[in-house]
Amino acid sequence: MKRVLVTGGVRGIGLAIAEAFLEKGYAVYATYSKDEAAATIAKQKGIQTYKTDVSKEKEVTALFESLNKQGGIDVLINNAGVALVKQIQDVTYEEYAQVFNVNVGGAVLCSREAAKRMISKQSGVIINISSVWGEVGASCESVYAASKAALIGLTKSLAKELGYSGIRVNAVSPGVTATQMNAHLSKEDMKALQEEIPVGRIGTGEDVAKAVLFLEENEYVTGVDMPVNGGFSIV
Repeated sequence: MKRVLVTGGVRGIGLAIAEAFLEKGYAVYATYSKDEAAATIAKQKGIQTYKTDVSKEKEVTALFESLNKQGGIDVLINNAGVALVKQIQDVTYEEYAQVFNVNVGGAVLCSREAAKRMISKQSGVIINISSVWGEVGASCESVYAASKAALIGLTKSLAKELGYSGIRVNAVSPGVTATQMNAHLSKEDMKALQEEIPVGRIGTGEDVAKAVLFLEENEYVTGVDMPVNGGFSIV
């Protein structure tokens, strides 16, 4: 049985990805940082949960030590992330650091730990969840967008670095998706965004999960950033 770790995998896009792998027969592990209620529900679905702050090196190394005792993982999905909606002149250094420590630092730490075992096995898959804002930028979300753009750069670099060790690395960049992270948007805002999407609807976690499964299964795809945004980023 293959094993997959989904960081931030107890709600939103992460949960949809975790559930998709469950349906495929994988052993699924998921991290969470605060939401105990969501973690309890995920456990009931058959997902093994670990309370882990992926921005903390000691917690990430402890997580992988535990997973390696169970046979390690075959697939890593770096999904854990935090948002920040603020104009740049109002962003504090602490806010900037928190966004990058979680969104980028977490992916770096988890990829580092996963790669150690994947290299020894000469196989593995890493998929980073970026964002359409990392591709095209976002007004009032510049720090968040910059962190997601960094994930795309990390993806391409790791694909080159790890490919000869049998490890594929890709990214998925969701567009506007119906998740708790977008709860700050008003109905009017969501309607305006929907009108800019060629397929005419807001995305779902399941849309993203399908893309992740494709990238996990196709053994000749690496180093790509796959937009999953209904055409929102077409130029």
